[in-house]
Amino acid sequence: MKHLASMVLGAVLLVAPGPGVAAEPPEYPFTPDSLVQDNVAKGDLKGPFEFHSEVFDGTVRQYWIYVPQGYDAVSPPDLLVFQDGQRATNLNGSLRIPTVLDNLIAKGDIPPTLGVFITPGHLSEHYPDDLGMSNPDHRWQEYDQLDDDYATMLIDELLPVVAEDYSFSDDPADRIIGGTSSGAIAAFTVGWHRPNQFGKVISFIGSYTSIAYRPELDVPLERGGDAYPAMIRKLPIRPLKIFLQDGSNDIDNEHGNWFLANQQMLAALNYANRAADERGDDGPRYVIDHVWGEGGHSDQHGGAILPDVLRWMAAD
Repeated sequence: MKHLASMVLGAVLLVAPGPGVAAEPPEYPFTPDSLVQDNVAKGDLKGPFEFHSEVFDGTVRQYWIYVPQGYDAVSPPDLLVFQDGQRATNLNGSLRIPTVLDNLIAKGDIPPTLGVFITPGHLSEHYPDDLGMSNPDHRWQEYDQLDDDYATMLIDELLPVVAEDYSFSDDPADRIIGGTSSGAIAAFTVGWHRPNQFGKVISFIGSYTSIAYRPELDVPLERGGDAYPAMIRKLPIRPLKIFLQDGSNDIDNEHGNWFLANQQMLAALNYANRAADERGDDGPRYVIDHVWGEGGHSDQHGGAILPDVLRWMAAD
């Protein structure tokens, strides 16, 4: 398939700055695939629902379920799980995932897909009414850790609740997990630990940095996401299809440099494939694509290319 970097080039509006003027990050406009179309039948976005986890005791989170038009339990749809569900479902936001699913499913570009959109946990009995698009207070503890606790919560606790009402494919090749920023590393971690459950990962502005390394806290030192490139290079290849996006104006702070971290991820994935080829291994290879841009720590670029990313994920 044609590389996405060339597919989305036309979506970038670049304006050359004048002499002595600092370049502003470009804007990445939506294509019609991310806009409501009058002639497209819409799926049903249900929720938010509250969910209490035993894995993350004392937290509450919200989730939404997108049921595609023409849903048929006899023919289970594919599954898309996306983190930071409050933003993923915002129909006026940067991602607009329900609208994208409506349009791509109607065109036959992707199979019918059930969407599950989840917020991080919040340390309270009920999810606060006033959080809006803001992050709950248990986000980095869930999203930025490299253990399998989040995967366990999602796969063993929450998805069985969803499955009580809606069928979806149990084939990892039909199941995508995605996110932005810390939600992206959370998605990658689920795929890393449970590739038998999720075979495809979408990572926008992923936080493959040291957010989870908190030496100031009186807790055992944790590895941050900056450990992933070394792990990818030295541990067995997982059967994963992975898309990475980031921009050269992303964050550079005490946790790390986001753009460099994402480039390290890409280099490590490519190295793992190359080393396996050189050894003549018969096992899986990472299927990888990426788009780098000039944006900052924003969902805008990822949202603009999301329709093409989902098409790439659906392709054989």
